[in-house]
Amino acid sequence: MTAISRAAIFDVLNTWEVPGAGTSLVALKAVKGIDLDGGKVMLMLQLLDAYKDREEVIRHTLHEKLSTLAGVEEVDLEFTWERSPEVDFKNLLPTVKAAIVVGSGKGGVGKSTVAANLACAAAKLGLRVGLLDSDIYGPSMAMMFGIKDGPEGTPDGKIRPIEKFGLKLMSMGFLIDEDRPVVWRGPMLNKALQQFLGDVLWGELDILFIDLPPGTGDVQITLVQNAKGAIDKGGAIVVSTPQDVAFLDAKKAIGLFQTVETPILGVIENMSSFLCPHCQGETHIFGHGGVKAAALRMGLPFLGEIPIDLEIRLGSDQGTPLVVSHPDSPQSRIFLDMAATLKARLGL
Repeated sequence: MTAISRAAIFDVLNTWEVPGAGTSLVALKAVKGIDLDGGKVMLMLQLLDAYKDREEVIRHTLHEKLSTLAGVEEVDLEFTWERSPEVDFKNLLPTVKAAIVVGSGKGGVGKSTVAANLACAAAKLGLRVGLLDSDIYGPSMAMMFGIKDGPEGTPDGKIRPIEKFGLKLMSMGFLIDEDRPVVWRGPMLNKALQQFLGDVLWGELDILFIDLPPGTGDVQITLVQNAKGAIDKGGAIVVSTPQDVAFLDAKKAIGLFQTVETPILGVIENMSSFLCPHCQGETHIFGHGGVKAAALRMGLPFLGEIPIDLEIRLGSDQGTPLVVSHPDSPQSRIFLDMAATLKARLGL
């Protein structure tokens, strides 16, 4: 009898996309066990009960795909269901026409740099723009915008956002020393995010960009819930680098936005290539074009490709985003074009 390959089973579970989720069972962390008994495959899956209406599709497709593997004579699937979190949507941003959340599903893909330059680009187009750095544990906007002083408070307990480069800015990095860690648990994090939304005097804004922290958990869901009204009028942007493994995490962010019914305005491929400052040659260090192809397969808009450029890094480290320091550079033009696309799409 031919031995069944666990690697082949895993490959099926890791490549087939669950309908409506835009990602695989492995990425959803739904695979709880794989047992083999002779020619029989026993698969244990755990999903949110929001996927219960797709049980038969999942069961039929997996049975069909796994049955074609060498040595497989029988497939047995066992489902358990986890209760979906209660969703209580609010709108703590009544003076904001549209909010755009920028997510990635993981850290290290340049999401905050993209959010900062997109916000600056939108301001250059004449829009009233705010930028909220909602990464409580790893805030970076203070460094990116060269801000050393904290915001002012009002007698009634509100916070005035810091204004720079035509933006209204708020970040935990404005409130703590840069070397001081934030040691907070869930309830404190959620309270801080609610204050950043509801207690900051954002005023009349056309767009508030919200730079999400890495991950797809409770903090991200809470933020979307509390800004639902403004986010519904805007949407979400997903940032990924070109590698397949990076886009697996981006798919988790896409799945999160789809779960909370947030419109996805587009996907961005960051670090799409390296532009040599000496010979001006272009090298695809991490591959190229995979994010655009994946977005099109998933029926999502593709906003553009941003190359690795020394000036982008220098701008972030020195406190002046590239769009402000080098507004006429080819990279700045990419951000301005994407901002113009968003402006037109949102009717602003």
